[in-house]
Amino acid sequence: MNVRLHLSTILYTTFALLAFAGNSVLCRLALGEEGLDAGSFTLIRLFSGIIVLLLLWYLTQGRRAASDSEHTQGSWFAAIMLFIYALGFSYAYISLDTGTGALILFGAVQITMVLVSIFRGTRLLGVEWLGLVLAFFGFVYLMLPVLNTPSLWGFIIMTLAGVAWGVYTLIGRGSVNPLADTHYNFLKTFPLMIVTLIILLLLGDISLSVDGVWLAIVSGGVASGIGYAVWYRALRGLSAVQAAALQLLVPVIAAVGGVLFADEMITLRLMISGLLVLGGILLIVVGRYYQLQRLQRQL
Repeated sequence: MNVRLHLSTILYTTFALLAFAGNSVLCRLALGEEGLDAGSFTLIRLFSGIIVLLLLWYLTQGRRAASDSEHTQGSWFAAIMLFIYALGFSYAYISLDTGTGALILFGAVQITMVLVSIFRGTRLLGVEWLGLVLAFFGFVYLMLPVLNTPSLWGFIIMTLAGVAWGVYTLIGRGSVNPLADTHYNFLKTFPLMIVTLIILLLLGDISLSVDGVWLAIVSGGVASGIGYAVWYRALRGLSAVQAAALQLLVPVIAAVGGVLFADEMITLRLMISGLLVLGGILLIVVGRYYQLQRLQRQL
């Protein structure tokens, strides 16, 4: 039984991490080679996620959902954060490579969660401060003005997307029924999607292609909708430290995907910055765990 549980956890985790990285690759391909505009990618991605999450929610929880519906309706604030993340994610990738975008997004998410924790009164240990400083200098190094520096606007927009996703993640920590709340959060982005569609139509800023639309559908339905649901299943077999540490692999997988599918290059600057940012975050995540374990043993 334990072997089956461990195997399912490994499979769920592997699929989820590939799905998270896949979002970056799919977005870059859709906006680049297929010529889909960022706004349309966002709307198609969210709408596809709504449909898939609706099906998953109904098939797994539909009958008992009626009695629990008052506790599992998501929140409008979470929906706004989700929409800001999705829109910023798409527009940032107009000017960022796959791996660079994933590194900025992931780093911003983790640093946001740490800063919120500090704001709420959590005292950081010495190793956590060291990790935070390393991650900060990793971002500074990434953006130092040289020939292959990423777009400043792309960096800012992706950072905002990461902050929004970090806040969304913190909101979701208190969820009693993550799948149902995720379904309702996606559904509540629909009014914002309508407003965005009207703005795109008024500006005439819509560019569609068959392949681009399909990439957006896969991103929303599979990489986002199914990916999030599978990740929640994987979390049942992972500790908090394992879950946080494993997510360090997402920017690495995304960078490899960019090389394989989008003909991108992994630069020395991205490698050094990635080591600083991800290494710093790893110190924050793992350092506190092992330092607290040692303190407990001393007591």
